[in-house]
Amino acid sequence: MTRAPSVSRRTREGNPDYFLMAIFAVLLVFGLAMLASASSDLGKIQFNNSYYYIVHQLVYGLAVGIVGFLVVYKVNYQNWRKFAFVLLLVSLGFLVLVFTPLGSLVNSTNRWLRLGPLSFQPAELMKLTYIMYLAAWLANTKFKRSTDFQSGLLPFAIVSGLIGALLIMQPATSTVAILLISGLVVYFVSGAPLKYIFGIIGVAIVLVGAVIVATPYRLARIEGYLNKSANTQGMNYQVDQALIAIGSGGVTGVGYGQSATKASYLPAPIDDSIFAVIAEEMGFIGASFLVILFALLTFRLFWLARKIGDQFGRLLLIGFGTVIALQAFVNMASISGIIPLTGVPLPFVSYGGTALAIFITMAGITLNISKYA
Repeated sequence: MTRAPSVSRRTREGNPDYFLMAIFAVLLVFGLAMLASASSDLGKIQFNNSYYYIVHQLVYGLAVGIVGFLVVYKVNYQNWRKFAFVLLLVSLGFLVLVFTPLGSLVNSTNRWLRLGPLSFQPAELMKLTYIMYLAAWLANTKFKRSTDFQSGLLPFAIVSGLIGALLIMQPATSTVAILLISGLVVYFVSGAPLKYIFGIIGVAIVLVGAVIVATPYRLARIEGYLNKSANTQGMNYQVDQALIAIGSGGVTGVGYGQSATKASYLPAPIDDSIFAVIAEEMGFIGASFLVILFALLTFRLFWLARKIGDQFGRLLLIGFGTVIALQAFVNMASISGIIPLTGVPLPFVSYGGTALAIFITMAGITLNISKYA
C-alpha cells in the first residue's frame, strides 16, 4: 500500500512559465529603451539632462517594481486571498486622500498623493488591488456570489460604483473604463449570468453618457473625434501630430533616437504619445512587434488561466491580462485616432514610476501562479 502524497498535484510548486517570463522581459527592455529615446530631447530641454526621465523611471519605477516582483514571486499567491480586502480598503483610502491637502493638483487633476518625499498615483495601485479583491471574493465557495443577486451582483455593483465615482472625480475617465470593464470580465468568467452582465453594461452606458454630456471637456473630445477635420489646432492637434509621426516612420522607421517630432510638435511624447514615437523611429515593423508582444502576453495569460485548477488563480490571470490588454489597446488606439483621445500610459513603456512598478508586480504574481498551473 502506497502512502498518499502530502501535497496535491494541483497545488505543488513547479517551474514558472518561462515563455511568459520571456515576454515580460522583452516588453520591459523594449519599453525602457524606447522611453530613453523618446525622453532624451525633452530631458535636455527641460532639465539640461538627456537622461533625466529614464533615470527617474529606473529609480522610481523599475527599482520599486523589482522589489514588488521579488516579494510576490516568492510568496505563494494563495496567501494574498487573506489580505485582498484590506488592500482594497487601503487603496480606497488613498483615492480619498488625493482630495485632501496630501493630494497634489497636476494639470487640473487630483491623481497624485504625496507622502513626504514620495508621490504616487493611487489609481494605478487600485488596478492591482481591485482585481485581487474580486478574485478572492468570487473564489469563495461558501457563497454563490457569481449567480446570486443579493450576495453577488449588489455588492459587486456597490464596490465597483464607489471606485468608479472616486476616479471620475479626479478625473480619470479612461482608468474607470479599464478598471470596471476588467472587473466585469472577471465577474463574467466566475459564472455570472448574462442577464446580470447586460444589465450592468446598460446602466454603465447611461451613466457614462450622462457624465460626458455634463462635462464640457469630455464632450469636446467626443465631438473632436467625430469631426476630425475641425479644430486641428485644439482638441485634435495631438492626434494629428501623432498620425504625422506614425506616417513618417514608414515600414522600417527613421532610426532609433531620430524622431523629429518628439521634442517639438508632438505633445506628451513620453507618456500618452509614446507609441507614435515608436512608430516613427522603428516603423511599422517596430510598432507591429510591440502589438504582437501585448497579444502574446494576453493570450498566454488566458491560456494559463485555463490550465490552472484554482479559481482564485484563474480569476487573477484573467483580470490582470484584461487590464494590460485593455490599457495597451486604449493607449495605442486613441493616439492613432481609432477611438477618442484619452490619457492612459502604455504598460511597461510610458513614463510613470507608479504604473511601471504596479505592472511589474502584476508580472510577479502571474509568474507565481504559473508555477502551480
